[in-house]
This record gives sequence, structure tokens and C-alpha cells, in this order.
Amino acid sequence: MALIPATILTGFLGAGKTTLLKRVLTESHGQKIAVIENEFGEENIDTDILVKDTDEAIIQMSNGCVCCTIRDDLRSTLADLAERRRKGELQFERVIIETTGVADPGPVAQTFFMDDDVAEQYLLDAIVTVVDAKHAAMQLNERQEARRQVGFADQIFISKADLVDAKELDSLQHRIKHMNPRAPQRTVHFGEVALSEVLDLRGFNLNAKLDIDPEFLADEHHHHGEHCDHPSHQHGHDHDHDHGHDHEHHHAHHHHDDDDVKSFVYRADKPFNPAKLEEFLGTVVQIYGPRMLRYKGVLHMMGTERKVIFQGVHQLMGSDLGPEWGPTEVRQSRMVFIGIDLPRDILEQGLDQCF
Repeated sequence: MALIPATILTGFLGAGKTTLLKRVLTESHGQKIAVIENEFGEENIDTDILVKDTDEAIIQMSNGCVCCTIRDDLRSTLADLAERRRKGELQFERVIIETTGVADPGPVAQTFFMDDDVAEQYLLDAIVTVVDAKHAAMQLNERQEARRQVGFADQIFISKADLVDAKELDSLQHRIKHMNPRAPQRTVHFGEVALSEVLDLRGFNLNAKLDIDPEFLADEHHHHGEHCDHPSHQHGHDHDHDHGHDHEHHHAHHHHDDDDVKSFVYRADKPFNPAKLEEFLGTVVQIYGPRMLRYKGVLHMMGTERKVIFQGVHQLMGSDLGPEWGPTEVRQSRMVFIGIDLPRDILEQGLDQCF
């Protein structure tokens, strides 16, 4: 039986998660979706949409959707849903989990990998984060949960963009891009989003393309002319550039340099030695795993004509063989690391030793 795709919907208090969910739950999209709502949510969907006095944890919607609250923990709620689906008591094709506004999405994502029962029945598709344009700057400054929600995201929707001016919105979009360059972002009005932009994003699929906004590097020169981005000036440590690699250094606007969630991209033209790389990454994940939110890469490895795709969440890391390198394709490793105060220089120096 095919695995049930799951989407985690997150975002800070009042960002508009529930508005987005209401569309999913009430639209006639022909899909049967189970929505798991954390009952500590700032606004209970049930009260608005259903207005039902019921103690039932699971409520069947008129358009075939199912809505339920987390009674015990997420694991048991998922198991209960899957069991009832197997018995034919409930019909649904996928699950959306709405976290509370102050939740760290990390443990929710880890449930899908660390619990065998859940992993055998569900496939984590993506983490979707809603960001409130009006209050985001303050929330990102003051609340680590808000920064982590951005760092974990596979897709970012910016709500309430009509409440800020163009300059403020541009500044926010740049800041988010520096925190997480791999998540596409777009502004949405009252949750009006096509389902195709929320579901089946394959953000956790190892073979999905490595999403780093191609404009990201071009933007740097345009917006941050004061930074020298020439490879020979990119290191606080001495480097021999003859081995054909350079690291892209990304600078946020000055007043965001203290964001603890940051990203950086590492590129290398020389092929990695698989044993050395595995040992180094294993050590890094052991030490810094709790601070590593998301990391992903397409690797050029010795001994194979195929790309090696790797990605991870916290201490959980996996890799897989991807497609063959094209005959005209430049064989280059590209890795993106998103985390909390990651020691970039240690990671770069260690990766430099893995060729």
C-alpha cells in the first residue's frame, strides 16, 4: 500500500495558517485530506467552520476532508488515523498537520523518521511556513521559534503583505532568503493559494532538485555591492584555490547579521572521497546536529558516474544515488546548510579535507 503523504504547516501566532487551512478544508478540490490540528492552536478551526458541540476527536467534513485534534501525541494520532483508514472507517489520501504558532517544527518532522510505525505508513512531503509580513521583523528578532520555522521551511508564504510598504517587504524577503535560500517564497492574500503549491512539493524527497534560488547569488552583487565576493577574498583563513572550489559567502542586511538562523552554500569542483566525507559529516552531525535545521546537497563523488544526493534534519541524515551527470554538465558539489549559529569555518575547513 502506498505511503500517505504528510505536510507540516507552521508559522508564528496569527500568521494566517488557519486561514490557509480553511481554504483547504472548505474548497471543493476533490481531494480527501485529513487535517491534524494541535488543540493548543491560537484559533480552533472547529469553532469557525464546524460549530459543532462534539467530543469526537475526528470530524468528517462535507467535502470529504477529515479534521481532528491531537489528543495524546502526534504519533498516536497518526497511528489512529492510519488504523481507521485501513479498516475503511475513514477515507483520506493525505495528511496536513497544523502546528501551534510557537512550535518548533523539528520534532514534528523527526516523528516521521524516528518512529518505525509512522515511517511505515507515512511519507513526509514538506514543511510549509506562513510568515506575517506586518509582524515578522519583530518576531524574527525576538523569537527563536519564528526563526526556526523559517529555517525548516520547504515553501514560504508571506501573508499580510498589503499591510507593509514595498521597501519593508523587500527587506523581509531578503532576510528570509539569507536564513533559508532553498525555500521558494511568495506573497499570498488571505490564504488564496493553489493546492499544488502546498501539496506534493517533495521537499523531503532525496531526488528532488536542490532548490537554491538561482537569483540568490545574482542578488548578492546587486544588493550588497559593499561586500567583495571575489573568490580570492572570501576566506578568513588562507586557502589554496588551485583545487578549484570556492565558497559562496552570503551577507544579510547589516541589522540582521545577528540572526542565529543562517544559511551558507558550499561548492567544490574536485570529487569527494566517500569514506572521508562520510566520516566528517557523521562527526559534524553528532556534534552540531541539534543546531542543524536542514541541510541538503548534490555531490560529485569519486567512484560513481551518478550524482549523490544527501539531506538531513538535525541528526538524521540520508543519501541516495541520483541521475547520471550529463555529458556537458559541470561536475560540481553543491551543499546548503541551514542552522543555528553553525561554525561555518569548521564546516568549510573539514569539507576541504574530504577530497
